[in-house]
Amino acid sequence: MTLPGEVGVDVMAFRRREGEFFDVLETRSPEAREEALMAALSAHVAQARAQAPYYARVLQHVDPDEVNSRAALARLPLTRKSDLITLQAGRPPFGELIAIPPGRLARIFVSPGPIYDPEAPGRDFFRFGRALFATGLRAGQILHNTFSYHFTPAGAMMENGARALGCAVVPAGPGNLELQARAIAHLRSHCYAGTPEFLKAILEKGEELGLDLSSLRRGHVTGGAYTAALRTWYAERGLTVLQSYGTADLGLVAYESEAREGLILDEFVIVEIVRPGTGEPLPEGEVGEVVVTLLVPEYPLIRFATGDLSAILPGQSPCGRTNMRIRGWLGRADQATKVRGMFVRPEQIAELARRFPGLGRLRLVVSRERDHDTMMLSVEAPSPDPALAARLAEALQAVTKLRGDVTLVPPGTLPNDGRVIEDLRTVE
Repeated sequence: MTLPGEVGVDVMAFRRREGEFFDVLETRSPEAREEALMAALSAHVAQARAQAPYYARVLQHVDPDEVNSRAALARLPLTRKSDLITLQAGRPPFGELIAIPPGRLARIFVSPGPIYDPEAPGRDFFRFGRALFATGLRAGQILHNTFSYHFTPAGAMMENGARALGCAVVPAGPGNLELQARAIAHLRSHCYAGTPEFLKAILEKGEELGLDLSSLRRGHVTGGAYTAALRTWYAERGLTVLQSYGTADLGLVAYESEAREGLILDEFVIVEIVRPGTGEPLPEGEVGEVVVTLLVPEYPLIRFATGDLSAILPGQSPCGRTNMRIRGWLGRADQATKVRGMFVRPEQIAELARRFPGLGRLRLVVSRERDHDTMMLSVEAPSPDPALAARLAEALQAVTKLRGDVTLVPPGTLPNDGRVIEDLRTVE
């Protein structure tokens, strides 16, 4: 794996500052990082067009040399995770998105859908070594890995990252609490990897059995909600348990450090936060859909729309890492719902916003009154103008083919949670 903008340089050859950072990439100046990423972007687009038939089609009218800025990147089309099932079914096995023959891959995983996920040969293809290092795992230690080792890639993701750090791995997989606890007690494992709540269950089982699990002082969790209550439970027992955000397609996207102030982006991704249903980038702090460009040559995903919500945090982490941070997983951006037999989608609400520039957030609330579906569009507007409300109601019907009411609210009234469609109907 090469550094973005540094062709032929092996990232693993960079000397680590043991105990502080995984490599020197993490402490680059933001200006140096952005320059390197944008320099790598043009070459990445050119390589994707040349070697992945999918991108040869969708980017056929794009000049790679001109894709050298975030503004230029934002003009490229999205590839949605939700479309992978159809793409792969139409052009198996990978929808022609990979840039090497399938037989040259190291592993092929199957995620629910099904979606087929490639792993190319290499020391740490999914790049979780960086996240595990930030958690505190070090060479010569033992990782107790409870992620699945079957069709889905999570187990391999953590194992590859730990082995890249020089660690032994216990491939425990999920389930069997007693065996998990006894293995940790016997092997004196140092770090846990798995879902946030499963570690608590293992520790409680160990306590019930009277086992000494004191060697386990750290944990790296993902794949579930890491709640404030769980954080407190671990902290009260002196455990350092940090989280990361990634997907089976992208590998690591962002990870937490001991500063515990947001998730720091991986060095091999370019992340945009866009208005749900569009490819339009949002300003810092606004909640929107996570869109990732993965600077990995074998699987050159460009503007990959994850369907997840997050927001960019201002400033830098107090831990000394200088990359951008996101707030973490804040829900799903896929908010389409059916009203009176017709789908209403976030793209349609975005179209209303485009037709009426100068407004703030828009939020369509779907509810039910006397067995009848109703829609109320709340719009942040500078003043309560009845004529504007009437025009918005007309546009809402034109765009969705459904009638709905409109209410104008003061700027800043609607929550900054990325939700543009809220369905309040309940199933009896």
